[in-house]
Amino acid sequence: MPGILKKITRFFSATAPLVTAEVKPSALRLSRDQHGISRKAIDNSALDVLYDLKRAGYEAYLVGGGVRDLLLGLEPKDFDIVTNAKPEQVKDVFKHRCQLIGRRFRLAHVRFGRQIVEVATFRGEDDGKERQQDQTGRLIRDNVYGTLEEDVWRRDFTVNALYYDIRDFSLVDHVNGLADLKAGQLRLIGDPSTRYHEDPVRMIRAVRFAAKLGFNIEAQTEKPLFELGRLLLDVSNARMFDEVIKLFHSGVGLEVFEKLRHYDLFKCLFPLTDALLASEQEHFPRQLVIEALKSTDNRVREDKPVNPAFLFAAFLWEPMMQRRDLHLSAGLSPQDAFFAACNDVIEQQVKRTAIPKRFSSQVRDIWNLQFRLPKRFGPKAAQLRAHPRFRAAYDFIGIRLAAGESELAELFNWWTEYQEKDPVAQVAFANEIRPMRDKKPRKRKPANRNLFRRKSRDADGEMD
Repeated sequence: MPGILKKITRFFSATAPLVTAEVKPSALRLSRDQHGISRKAIDNSALDVLYDLKRAGYEAYLVGGGVRDLLLGLEPKDFDIVTNAKPEQVKDVFKHRCQLIGRRFRLAHVRFGRQIVEVATFRGEDDGKERQQDQTGRLIRDNVYGTLEEDVWRRDFTVNALYYDIRDFSLVDHVNGLADLKAGQLRLIGDPSTRYHEDPVRMIRAVRFAAKLGFNIEAQTEKPLFELGRLLLDVSNARMFDEVIKLFHSGVGLEVFEKLRHYDLFKCLFPLTDALLASEQEHFPRQLVIEALKSTDNRVREDKPVNPAFLFAAFLWEPMMQRRDLHLSAGLSPQDAFFAACNDVIEQQVKRTAIPKRFSSQVRDIWNLQFRLPKRFGPKAAQLRAHPRFRAAYDFIGIRLAAGESELAELFNWWTEYQEKDPVAQVAFANEIRPMRDKKPRKRKPANRNLFRRKSRDADGEMD
């Protein structure tokens, strides 16, 4: 258990009350020496925003995942701030550095160079005017402002509802979030079914947090996950793309995938892939997806760059190949069948998750190179190596090989050795392969009948 959690263990009992809309435990406030969060661990830009709001006379708290991760001994990626200042008042404090965004709920983005610190105003209870829901219960407008005591009940999970007060450096817990953090438990605030209807994305957030933190999902929070996946079909494809990136670029993408499959939610993200997973043959395509996620998880953990196009290419490779086979059966040429299959699959996928054009074009390149990389003799090897998507395509062959396509071993090993050679040796290496495999037999030229007859006559003469 992280040291900070050990320090606060004495404040919890084994019978902490359940967190529901009907039962609201009294707030727990821990002083600086009781919770152990140091300002040295908080990003300087976030501290500047907190102090500037405080100096302007407003309440300001660090809240959410940043506080949670600090208590767990993790390094937070984001520091979100909440205040009683209205968005326009926040903009007055930070002037040109601040931009107001959002329609469903107004937020302030305070910019420090390339870094953005997000500032939200305390959310309040429903006033019947500014808080609007659609027929399914999903919130479509939520510009209702309130107090900290109201704001806490509008947050999603108890472990994300801990507030660090910049005024006295205390930690405020209204919902037994610290107890759940100690227990390694993920619990929704309020009635789970209602909260999922308000925002269906909370279902995949529950999966992501459980995988990332290694937490269990509390029984009442978990039960609707098996039942309400259909609600995700109403979420915009642009938002779903953002969530997919968070899910699978988290460093625990494989665990996320397994949990999504467990709750039958993966089909809401990648329906074409899910349909094939149900009828896999010889470990395909499920094993390919697993190998792709392993590769991505390793890169994230090693702090290497990751490209969304690579995972989309892996998730959709088998659906594309299936469509390609159908087009080939219909009489299309291999090239036309490939391009038609690409269009079919990507058009279907973007109905669920948007794929920005810069990524969809890269997906096509990775797929296309799978057919081009075997044609590597002579100058073609250097041309393929210079392709901007070569490395991704080479890695893609690697995960196909790891997934069981053993016939790719010779090709993968050849490209591996080719990359290790200097440019001069690469030319010789690429030329060597031509007579062995890639060189096509020359067509025999048709015989010159007149020449044959002339030679025959000459031969007859010599014989006389």
